[in-house]
Amino acid sequence: MATVDVCTPTKGRVFSTRTAGGRMPLTPSPKPRQQLQVQAQATPPSIHTTPTFAQAISKSTARKSLKSNIATRANSPRRLELGLSDWTLTSTSTTTPSQARAARPRPSNKSSVRIAYNAADRFIPNRTASEGICNVGTGKLDLEHHRRPKSSSRGHGAEAGSSVLASNAAASAFSVGGRGSDDDATTLSLDGLSLHDNNVDEDGATKSYAKKPAPDAVAYESAISNACGVSLNTRILSFKPAPPESSKPIDLRAQYNRPLKPANAVSAQARRRILTSPDRVLDAPSIVDDYYLNLLDWSCNNQVAIGLAQSVYVWSADSGEVSSLLETSADTYVASLKWSGDGAYVSVGLGTGEVQIWDVEERTKLRSMHGHETRVSVMGWNKHTLTTGARNGWIHNHDVRIAQHHTSSLSIHTGEVCGLEWRSDGAQLATGGNDNLVSIWDARSLTAPKFTKTNHNAAVKALAWCPWQMNLLATGGGSHDRHIHFWNSTTGARVNSIDTGSQVTSLKWSSGYKELASTSGFPDNSISIWSYPSLVKNIEIPAHESRVLHSCLSPDGQTLATAAADESLKFWKVFEKKVGSAGVAGQVQSKVATLSGARSIR
Repeated sequence: MATVDVCTPTKGRVFSTRTAGGRMPLTPSPKPRQQLQVQAQATPPSIHTTPTFAQAISKSTARKSLKSNIATRANSPRRLELGLSDWTLTSTSTTTPSQARAARPRPSNKSSVRIAYNAADRFIPNRTASEGICNVGTGKLDLEHHRRPKSSSRGHGAEAGSSVLASNAAASAFSVGGRGSDDDATTLSLDGLSLHDNNVDEDGATKSYAKKPAPDAVAYESAISNACGVSLNTRILSFKPAPPESSKPIDLRAQYNRPLKPANAVSAQARRRILTSPDRVLDAPSIVDDYYLNLLDWSCNNQVAIGLAQSVYVWSADSGEVSSLLETSADTYVASLKWSGDGAYVSVGLGTGEVQIWDVEERTKLRSMHGHETRVSVMGWNKHTLTTGARNGWIHNHDVRIAQHHTSSLSIHTGEVCGLEWRSDGAQLATGGNDNLVSIWDARSLTAPKFTKTNHNAAVKALAWCPWQMNLLATGGGSHDRHIHFWNSTTGARVNSIDTGSQVTSLKWSSGYKELASTSGFPDNSISIWSYPSLVKNIEIPAHESRVLHSCLSPDGQTLATAAADESLKFWKVFEKKVGSAGVAGQVQSKVATLSGARSIR
């Protein structure tokens, strides 16, 4: 067997990764260079043959130099290709490279490329060919796991085609002299490359590498479709029938560019408009500026009665006429008044403790009732029973049908009784006084109050029973308290509270909305509308120039009348109902009537 002497080129150009991609200073050798005899190539070498190197001397006789690996040739190539060079390797073997190449099977229809070298010391790649190299074989990367075994001849041909493609692309990528064009690089890159994922069978038929479902999966799907009665070619989630088409063209830009609504936003239909200006203003001269008095009330016949000093006037909301009902003596004044339930009579409490009952239509006094020693500051009707509260804290019940009118007395308050309200069904009575107490009485037993509350820190004049929740009572405190408390009259528990920040002079529930209206004295002199049970203040209306003393609601529950110390009487549309709306109280009453009718039928 022939032996090969290992030869090392002396002062030749050696490719190194250190000098492949950048500049390197060329330092001449201190010793004189030996002229190398370069063997001329008759024909350009093929890139598919074994790489050849320049003629070199034996390792034993090679002159050792400290800088033998530094490129010193002036015309060093700009680009060096791995595995390709103009140098040849000499050996003692009897087999020549040409004979070795002749013994190897040569691929058919493959062209060889000569790589031209120019003097340079860095790489300047051909970008068109580089892209071709980067994209080589990408069409078959995803099908590696689908590749099936091929015949040896086809495998050898594909392998040779891949090597030719890589070699041609590399040769074109490192072409510097401009001898090859972009078209040549593209042609070499696509030579022998199949752009399809299909393969051609021996009989010429095209085969696809797409994965086919297993027979078991097909059988399972068929069984499921037969069991469900659904065809495999039918979409399950489809409109049946087809969705209706819009009559107007949909502007997607307008649809998607609309601002998002906040979470707490209320729709325009849910919001209602509350007028902040009064609907009507009347004069109320000589009205007594006293927080503890009650001088304003609205009857079910749509008539408003107001006490002005020693007189009582009645204003008809239907006709707008004003008439004087009575005038007292000069030594007393009107301290309170209240309409009866049927709107035919009005009771008047005087500063002397006398209680008078007047027929409004006939404008005559029907009777006078005595029993209080001090002024009667508040009154309330419960059918034929008139309840009056006096300054000394006593509460009397009068039966107006009989001569001996006094039926019972309630004693719990130590201060002036300034608030008194019967529940609409007459089952309970609520009273408030200047002693900061709230008392809830059971009509079946008036000897002692059912509940007594001491949560207020000032006089309690404002009392109101909820029309759509019978056992809910609202109470408001004076200037040192400024709170509204809500009570469950069945259990006596306080369920809610509001800090109004102002003196609470009156409270009125709405029959059409779940809202509460409160009037304020010092310092706001305003009307506030509160939602219940959220306790959100919907609006605050500056009502008067001085503190609001009294308020009352119209029979339809839409208009609130307020009287203030600025000697004015104003009417506000704060609970205006929508057309066709029955209101919350009306719905409750209809349900109660339905239940009662059902009981009577049974």
